[in-house]
Amino acid sequence: MNEPAPGPASPRIAPLGPKEWPPAMRDALAAIRPAEPRHPFPQTEGRPKGLNVLGTLAHHPELARAYHTFNGHLLFNTTLDLRTRELLVLRVAARRRADYEWAQHVVLAGDVGLTHDEVVRIAQGPDSDGWSPLDAAKLRAVDELLDDARIADATWATLAGTLDPRQLLDLIFTVGAYDALAMMMRSFEVPLDADLAGVTPLPPAP
Repeated sequence: MNEPAPGPASPRIAPLGPKEWPPAMRDALAAIRPAEPRHPFPQTEGRPKGLNVLGTLAHHPELARAYHTFNGHLLFNTTLDLRTRELLVLRVAARRRADYEWAQHVVLAGDVGLTHDEVVRIAQGPDSDGWSPLDAAKLRAVDELLDDARIADATWATLAGTLDPRQLLDLIFTVGAYDALAMMMRSFEVPLDADLAGVTPLPPAP
């Protein structure tokens, strides 16, 4: 796919097609790959390309570069294990009803070992049966941060019993970064790309 795919509704501002991207987008795209990644870069062949979200960010390449620098840390240099990162991102997407963010990260979640059942239960929340106390605390932390901008004492105690300060910081900033991205996707009404068709859709809110 070389052009953004049309969605079921018109976006408020159409994503730019790759041929329309300003030259500065090259640096913006490169910024997502840190020089010394802690985690390997994923394969890209046959994977969703995110053209519509990139095409939306292409309207503001300076912002795209700054965000990609930040996001590159969360994707490739986070001190969290990648399963935890995807738990957090999918819970943000579910709470914010961000279909695009959900679809993209369902794919990534499968790459890091989350099962279909776990993905569905992420949308159901931390009180869904089957979570370990630590996983439930991670999901509950997302809810508390989105609701109150603070992890509650009981949740903090569970997290801090296992996670070190760097991991706690990465957890909080992962939630914040993907909350900001969800705001953009929903406000611009970014349509799903065609290569996300068939991905498990965001379940109805419980």
